This record gives sequence, C-alpha cells and structure tokens, in this order.
Amino acid sequence: MNHCGLEPAVRVMQAPASCLGTAKEENPIYWDWACLKTNASNQSFCSPMATYLEFIQQNEERDGVRFSWNVWPSSRLEATRMVVPLACLLTPLKERLDLPPVQYEPVLCSRSTCKAVLNPLCQVDYRAKLWACNFCFQRNQFPPAYAGISDINQPAELMPQFSTIEYIVQRGPQTPLIFLYVVDTCLEEEDLQALKESLQMSLSLLPADALVGLITFGRMVQVHELSCEGISKSYVFRGTKDLTAKQIQWQLLFLQPVHKIDMNLTDLLGELQRDPWPVTQGKRPLRSTGVALSIAVGLLEYYETLANRTAASGHCIDIYACALDQTGLLEMKCCANLTGGHMVMGDSFNTSLFKQTFQRVFNKGFNGEFRMAFGATLDVKTSRELKIAGAIGPCISLNAKGPCVSENELGTGGTSQWKICSLDPSTTLAIYFEVVNQHNAPIPQGGRGAVQFVTQYQHSSMQKRIRVTTIARNWADAQTQLQHIEAAFDQEAAAVLMARLGVYRAESEEGPDVLRWLDRQLIRLCQKFGQYNKDDPNSFRLSESFSLYPQFMFHLRRSPFLQVFNNSPDESSYYRHHFARQDLTQSLIMIQPILYAYSFHGPPEPVLLDSSSILPDRILLMDTFFQIVIYLGETIAQWQKAGYQDMPEYENFKHLLQAPLDDAQEILQTRFPMPRYIHTEHGGSQARFLLSKVNPSQTHNNLYAWGQEPGAPILTDDVSLQVFMDHLKKLAVSSAS
Repeated sequence: MNHCGLEPAVRVMQAPASCLGTAKEENPIYWDWACLKTNASNQSFCSPMATYLEFIQQNEERDGVRFSWNVWPSSRLEATRMVVPLACLLTPLKERLDLPPVQYEPVLCSRSTCKAVLNPLCQVDYRAKLWACNFCFQRNQFPPAYAGISDINQPAELMPQFSTIEYIVQRGPQTPLIFLYVVDTCLEEEDLQALKESLQMSLSLLPADALVGLITFGRMVQVHELSCEGISKSYVFRGTKDLTAKQIQWQLLFLQPVHKIDMNLTDLLGELQRDPWPVTQGKRPLRSTGVALSIAVGLLEYYETLANRTAASGHCIDIYACALDQTGLLEMKCCANLTGGHMVMGDSFNTSLFKQTFQRVFNKGFNGEFRMAFGATLDVKTSRELKIAGAIGPCISLNAKGPCVSENELGTGGTSQWKICSLDPSTTLAIYFEVVNQHNAPIPQGGRGAVQFVTQYQHSSMQKRIRVTTIARNWADAQTQLQHIEAAFDQEAAAVLMARLGVYRAESEEGPDVLRWLDRQLIRLCQKFGQYNKDDPNSFRLSESFSLYPQFMFHLRRSPFLQVFNNSPDESSYYRHHFARQDLTQSLIMIQPILYAYSFHGPPEPVLLDSSSILPDRILLMDTFFQIVIYLGETIAQWQKAGYQDMPEYENFKHLLQAPLDDAQEILQTRFPMPRYIHTEHGGSQARFLLSKVNPSQTHNNLYAWGQEPGAPILTDDVSLQVFMDHLKKLAVSSAS
C-alpha cells in the first residue's frame, strides 16, 4: 500500500493461493514509421502524414502523452461528430534520461481557482517581472528568487524543451516506505516452501530504512511481532470477526525497520507451517483473507494517526495469486485496481513466472533507484474551451469540483484530481476531455488549447516530487479544415482509448452490448472519414491515418478483455487489470499480438497475424503480452524430431531453432509481469494459443476455395478480417444506416 502527501508510503503484498482489401493488405508493422530522405541533399522531406507521426512520437518521448486527435475541433458540436472522443494516454512518470529534477518549488498562478504551474506557454514581461497564466490569464508577480531573469536568462520551466519538468520539494519530513506481507498458509508444502524462499529473498532487496511487517492467515489470522529476540510471538484473530484501526493499538510492535529485524524475519518465514486446520474432503480450506487484509489496513491507518498524518490513507495492495483453482481475483480485483497495486496470476509459487516477476517488483532503474513511487495525486488543468470528462486507470477520484469539470462523465469523472496510490514509469492513465466551446463562438485563427498535468508523488528515495507536463494543440474549424484534423488523427492512441472505454463498460454491462457499442462507433467513424459513393461498398476507402483502426477493433472484439468465453472470472479480471494500466505499446500488443517468422528464406521478419502465415517450413514467435509462444511448423518439427540439428552438416538448422529462443528470452527478461512461455509445434495441444489469435482467413468452411493461399486452416466459426471489413463497408456506405 502507499500514501498521499506526508503519510507513510506502504505496499501490502498479498499472496493468496490498409485493411480495406484482403487480409493480406494489412500493415502489421504499425509502430515503424520513417521520414524519407533525398539522396541529393540528404535532407528530410516528409509527407504531412509523416510529419504528424514524427510530431506524435516526439511528444510521447518528451512528455509521455498521446492524444487521439492532435488538431482539435473548435466546437462542441463538431467534436461530438468526430466519434472518437478527444482524449489522451498519460504516462505520468515516463522515464527520461535527460530530465534531472530541479531543486526548487514550482511557481503557481495566484488565482485560487486555478493554481496552474508556470510553463513555456505563459506570456512573460521580463522588465516588469510579471507572467500571465495561459489557463486563466491572471497576471502574476514573479517571486524574489526570479529577480535576475531575462529573455536570455530564463528559468528551465520557461524553456520550450522543458514542457515536462520535475521539481524536488524540500518542505515537510521524509517518511519511510512500509512493506507489509500478508501470506496465505493454506498451501501445499512445495508451494509454501517456494513462497517462503521468495519472501526471504525480497528482504535483501528492500531499502534498509524501510519498515516491514508480517501477517499470516489460514482459518485464523496471525499478526507477528518482529522485535522479539529468540522467541516467536504473534497475536491471533478469528477469521470471522472484523476489527477497526482503533482496536489495534500495539502497531509499533509489528512494523520494524528491516535492517534491525532482517534475521528474525528470515527465520520466522523459514519456520512458517501449513495451516493446521482440517479440510473437509472435497472442500477448499477456509481462508480468512478479508480479515487479514482488514487487520493490515488497520495497522497502517493506526500508524498514520499516530504520526499525525492528515491526508487520507493511500495504501496500495499487491496480489500474487498462484494456484490451479480459483483464488478469488474477481472478488478482490478492486484492492489492486483502485490502489495501483500489482496483480500476478500463476499456477504455482514454485515457478519462474512467479519468482522472477516478484523479484522484478524491486528492480532499479538506470539511476540505481527503485522503479516505484507512492501516494501520487494527479491534477489536470485545461484552457477554457475544454472540460475534463474523466479518467480510466489505477486511480480513485478526489472529488475536486471546479469550472473545468464536465457533467458528462467517462470513466472516473466528476473531478479534476485523482489519487494514484502506487505507480511506476510505465503506469498509464486514459484521460478524457469534452470540447465545450460553442459553434457560434469561433476561436481566433491560430488559437491553441492547452492542458497541464501536475503529478505530486513520493519518490522511492522518500523525496516529495512534483512533475509538471504542459501541452498545447491547434484548434481547427471542422467545416473548413477537416483535412487537418483528419491528418492529425493518432489511430494507435485512439484504438487504445476506445478499448479502455469498452473494457470499462464491460465491467458493468453485458458483453454483447459492449460489442454492439464498439461496432456502432466504428461504423460512424467510417461514415464520417471514409471516401465512398453511396451504396457502393467497392468504392469505400480510408485515408492512411485511419487505415489501421478497423483491424485494431477487429482484434479487440476477439480479445480476452471483451470475450469471457473460455476464460475463468479470475483470468478475465487479471487481463483487464493489466490492460487498464499499461502504456500504448504494450496495450497494442495486447489488442493485436505481434507475430514474427523465422525461416531459411531470409532474416526474421514480422508477418501478418493471419492463418496464412502458418507454414510448414517456418518457426513463428507470437507475443501477446501475457504469453510468448514459439510454434514449429510441420516440416520444422519433423526435422527436429529426426535430430538434424545435432548433425554438423545441418548447423544452420540448429541456428534457426535457436534464433526465436534467444529473441523470446529478451522479452521474458524485461517484461512485468513475466509472460507465460509456451513452446509448441504443428498438431501440439498448446498450438491453440496461436490458432486462437490469428485472423482465420482460412477455415474448414473455405478450405477448398479456388485460389486458396497456403497456410493452416482454423477450425472456427469466427468471421475473418476480410468478412468483417466487407460488412463494415456495406454498413458504412448504406443509405439506410
């Protein structure tokens, strides 16, 4: 768990048991865009499309922000006709090697309802030492420390390259990190032993001045006292009785600095025994999960009260659930989803998937600091033409009302501030906006809208920091400048933003209703931006900036985020948890997995996520984010079984077999959580992981069709991308729709 403001940062770790032609015309390499160079002068010349793509990429690298639209429709009416809402993906703590924090406080606008931070978009009068807020236009005096500024001696926050800047705030006491382990002992001996070893290992990775505590639970809950020398002492609570924070008054006995009790806790973990209570045959063990968590939170709340902390508690709960049966992630998902905690699901604690994932929680970044932050608040400020509709991600509302808050909510709305109890450099939120400028109040030519994101958080070094990102985009009249709005559409960001909305709705609506909603939005978007003759599907075309969007929606409809068939409730909760917090690149991999081919015909290459890519003389590597699948084609598998790779004259075959293993290892070593590794072959039972993801362009229904390309037919009644696109074209051009 973690904290907001000045209260202790705490982490509770819980361990319960163009796609408009055929499918071949898809462009799966949607992340690789380049600007062409002339041979004569070696100077870049870019089409408008490439220029916008470069602009989008540069902004993401600098500010950690991707907008669905990068030229904004200038009126409320036109914005609603764009179908995809004006929204952005924000990675508040995106790692920047070139962004050292400054050692002073930010300068704030003096208007009490604004409090925006001084930024490069503000107008500055260097002679009078005044600056005008670009959000509310309030004129503000610079503080005395800025007496020496001039147009050639600017502070960093006024320089255009510092649209994102980070401040270290010196005020207030530093508070320690707290790690409270809540351990389920209703495990098999082998699993419990593996879990104990991982917990003992983690103690050596914690900061030396962190506080640590231990709670174990089976049918009863035991809170362990860690300061006892030579004797194990614990307090036992019934699993049927809840306790308040005030009832737990001995808290200081339970949370101790890790460097003082390292050996005691290591021994205590080593002595943990399986829960002794008998289990009725055919029944699961009785677990006091809820009471154990209640006591954990009670301990932490009491600590905050004792330390006179005034901000609301901001603890984060990690859940590590490793068992073959259902552990209750569906019921417990809010604990991790709302607090920014990790959720890890596996078959056993005695697997590399759990062990390496758990170890990576304590990984350090390039600067030797933990890749974790705590108790963050995100404050979003907008120019007057915009309002904030809501956010989707690992956050809760702080109910901060104001003039920039929209009445129309998307996600967690009704506020301009959210609490993010725990976050890391990849944690990404979706922020949705509403254009409120009226159609009859035109924005002057060249006008720009602005948004500022202010993230206050506790760094893992216990420093309080504030990161400020301020961005601006041009307004355009959609009636006369639609081509500019269209060219600045970010179809990758738009796909992820719409997918987050769909998954958010799926938590409270029936699956078919969500799919129908996504389909309606896609049809409306194609009607708005497609070029076609009425009632002539063959005339339908989408511009390059929209051409990939329909295939993203096709794969989203088939994804485990919306299709719960063949997934347990715990698995669905697990997949949705990660989709709601990952950055754009990882989210796109989840929606449309990446497929690479290895063969003797050339170097490894990305290929279509299509059944036609499954060939006998190929090895395929598929990355779905949650799984890494290596698939040997029929011929390759036969050669391997014949042992050709062990013969000196077939050394090239040995290298071919090794190449995907090396590439898979690179992914496995860096991703969090560690993916499930699957090695299979043609006809293997686990080939289903690949066959369920590829576009079924060849099925048992069209196996003998004339002109059929080589590939593996899929036994499915799912429609292919080609059929999906044909239906989409018909509906988009229809006079009746």
